[in-house]
Amino acid sequence: MAGCVFCGIVAGEVPAFRVLDEPDGVAFLDTRPVFKGHVLVVPRTHLVTLADLPPASLPGYFALVQRLAVAVESGLGAGGTFVAMNNRVSQSVPHLHTHVVPRTKGDGLRGFFWPRTRYSDDAEAQEYAARIAAALAPA
Repeated sequence: MAGCVFCGIVAGEVPAFRVLDEPDGVAFLDTRPVFKGHVLVVPRTHLVTLADLPPASLPGYFALVQRLAVAVESGLGAGGTFVAMNNRVSQSVPHLHTHVVPRTKGDGLRGFFWPRTRYSDDAEAQEYAARIAAALAPA
């Protein structure tokens, strides 16, 4: 898609520190990493959200994400990884991408990047669970 920086990286028109380039996607270093070695994994086609990824593409794309999570950990000697994806809100580039961030014990990253909350009681939690379950499309 014209003007999409990630499409430009996939096409080779925008420079990036590529880690992997395969039919199911491209992985490259984030230019503003949470920690050094923070990788972004993107599908080759321009899609905005996870909902836009065709079901047939899920296994290949998430296999890449899985491989990158293992490679980031082993290649950098990290204690683990944080794998995350934003859909629309907080999505700095409107092209589906998955963050794979190296983690080490004591690295200062605490949980998610936003404030946490609580349900007022079990009934409220059950109501939210029921609303989400009702919205699920049959598999």
